[in-house]
Amino acid sequence: MKQLNGKIAVVTGAGRGLGKEIALRLAEAGAHVVVSGLRFDSLEVTAKNLQALGRKSVPLEIDIAKREEAHKLINFTLQEFGRLDILVNNAGINRDAMLHKMTIEEWNEVIAVNLTGTFNTLQAAAIVMRKQEYGRIINISSSSWLGNIGQANYSASKAGIIGLTKTAAKELARKKVTVNAICPGFIETDMTKNIPQHVWDLMVSKIPMGYVGTPREIANAVLFLASDEASYITGEVLNVGGGLVL
Repeated sequence: MKQLNGKIAVVTGAGRGLGKEIALRLAEAGAHVVVSGLRFDSLEVTAKNLQALGRKSVPLEIDIAKREEAHKLINFTLQEFGRLDILVNNAGINRDAMLHKMTIEEWNEVIAVNLTGTFNTLQAAAIVMRKQEYGRIINISSSSWLGNIGQANYSASKAGIIGLTKTAAKELARKKVTVNAICPGFIETDMTKNIPQHVWDLMVSKIPMGYVGTPREIANAVLFLASDEASYITGEVLNVGGGLVL
């Protein structure tokens, strides 16, 4: 039996990488998925992959950094499917630079997408899920929330997601809505593939399990937190990084 049979999910940043794999994993488990992001062409590919599994999937070009668009995403899902069971806040960007060289534009852009964008969609989903008295919200943070050289903006945004997750979990618990965060470690994605080889090797050397994680391993964790098996888990931060954070 599929764990999410008939559930309705929204996955942001689903055109590639982690988001695409998360959407695929949820669909494999029986969910219908609205996929959002900034590039319609890649979202359409994701949606077709999900439809090939026999699921309903709609691609929406949405900039979650804009509050009205984030709320449009959730409202569209409600109008299209009648409810919203699962929200995965995955959309994120990086604009890495050393602290003394980082521009205010690089700071603002990352905070706007990663943190404000997560807030925007979470807020819109919370309004719906409170009325339903049911929901699963999974926010994708990062092991970098603990601090990482050259990532003051990214680390701050991902740390903010942890605080946002715990606050939302406390506020929504009585409404049977769970809110959890996943912190991927060093994962093989478009965001990491251009890292210089010596940096790659250094990162791998810090992973106790000795290898770089895959998007599938993150997607499996999302599936668990989205399922009824995780009904009594909320406000938690799940590290998925082969022991990178110990």
